Amino acid sequence: MSRIRVLVVDDAVAVRRLVCTALSADPELEVAGTADNGRMALARISQLKPDVVVLDLEMPVMGGLETLVELRRSHPRLPVIIFSADSRPGAEATLDALWLGANDYVTKSGGHSPAQAVRHIHAELVPRIKALCLALLERGPEAHDTAGHSRRADRVSRARAVLPAPRARLVALGASTGGPGALARLLPALPAEFPAPIVIVQHMPPNFTRYLAERLSACAEIEVAEAADGDVLHPGKAWIAPGNRHMTLVRAGTDWCVRLDQGPPVHSCRPSVDRLFASVAAVTGGAALGVILTGMGKDGMSGCEAIVKAGGRVLAQDAATSVVWGMP
Repeated sequence: MSRIRVLVVDDAVAVRRLVCTALSADPELEVAGTADNGRMALARISQLKPDVVVLDLEMPVMGGLETLVELRRSHPRLPVIIFSADSRPGAEATLDALWLGANDYVTKSGGHSPAQAVRHIHAELVPRIKALCLALLERGPEAHDTAGHSRRADRVSRARAVLPAPRARLVALGASTGGPGALARLLPALPAEFPAPIVIVQHMPPNFTRYLAERLSACAEIEVAEAADGDVLHPGKAWIAPGNRHMTLVRAGTDWCVRLDQGPPVHSCRPSVDRLFASVAAVTGGAALGVILTGMGKDGMSGCEAIVKAGGRVLAQDAATSVVWGMP
């Protein structure tokens, strides 16, 4: 098999060198080229024809967001992974990029030695590159042609026809890669009087989940908030687990309440969908709907089993509309 060709776009020479070192260590990847600003990147995409672009956001001449807009016009299917700082400005800019069509993101490892930075990049960036390129190959042209859209619409219509009437008193959502975009389409479609509370695990680091909640709340009729320990659930609102905190539910009298902890990661994830879904199954007695959206890995699988065994139902996003069809 030919290697996956990666274009690395960052204005910092040291960062480009670290990323190239990390990627070159994998025999399945090839650094097709580098660029130090967006304008150069757009020119090199046409010349080098990379399979994926790793894009910084803060650059001179043409920044990452402007580059992403132009790139999506000219190359709508080309996978783009944002490589940004985990500061507040970096988190906000990364969410802007995800809203504009970036497929995924990796945060830069501030304060680490070069060797640690290379290990971080290899551990976080390489799996995302491979997953996105594999997903693109598996989806093929159906993901974007009109006939494919019609077939997907037919599948959705058939699914709605056979599902029983909703009876869930609580909805639990799990998502990872591509999740912010999926949530940005799903939550604004719900009415303000949505009859059940919604709890969400989106794999994201601290800061990112807070800004994600703020953005979703601004575009949805229901309120969306980053969860706090002790929050009491009620219909018409969604709670997102904070980054680096597991979110579970407990019963307090007749109420369902949020509990946050920093227990060990599950499937290398904190927050974990499995942790949330297992607690949902325990407190709702089967009156729950679990929903697994796009994402890498298998976090949520055992939690879905728990919900079904308790008498609840589970829905999963389909391959055609998932950025990565791993968790579903």
